[in-house]
Amino acid sequence: MVTTRQQSSVENDAALVARIGAAVRAGVHLVQIREPEFESRALTRLVEDALLAVRGTTARVIVNDRVDVALAAGAHGVHLRGDSVAAPRVRAIAPVPFLIGRSVHSPEEAERVAREGGLDYLIFGTVFSSSSKPGAHTTGLAPLAAACAGIPVPVLAIGGMTPERLGVVAESGAAGFAAINLFADCPLDALPSIVERSARAFDRPRGVP
Repeated sequence: MVTTRQQSSVENDAALVARIGAAVRAGVHLVQIREPEFESRALTRLVEDALLAVRGTTARVIVNDRVDVALAAGAHGVHLRGDSVAAPRVRAIAPVPFLIGRSVHSPEEAERVAREGGLDYLIFGTVFSSSSKPGAHTTGLAPLAAACAGIPVPVLAIGGMTPERLGVVAESGAAGFAAINLFADCPLDALPSIVERSARAFDRPRGVP
């Protein structure tokens, strides 16, 4: 689950934290706080509230690119942009355990950053067209499959993820997926069924319809 908004407010933050709590209780494993417009204090407060929302579950909260905020708030990790600092540099200053992921956009980039080390997972995309990133270049499934086959690091797919597409995403070798709209746009009481349906795509043996 990836969060993204334009501004912080008490009401909006509370609604987002409630959605995070509902999502992780339904079975979401990873929450990425992606709020590039937030100033540091508001972002830190949101991360701390998200950590409270996932307490008692196995879900982990990571912060998009802001290593300083992730460390200050006690987040479980950080997700680096494709043009961000190298993962080994973050690993050198991070506590143990600390989850480090990175965005990649081609099999070649995935292989290069995996070879550099320090990463726990990659997010690959944009696989399909997405309203959250209109006009972004889409890769389709073949490059996703090539990235998954070429490196030992788990790869998550992102971009246009819907329950109907997750079967072929899983068949491509992805270990999971990341999404914004799938979790943000649905009614709160629909989250459990969406998460359950999505998880089934990755639980079944490959090749089984």
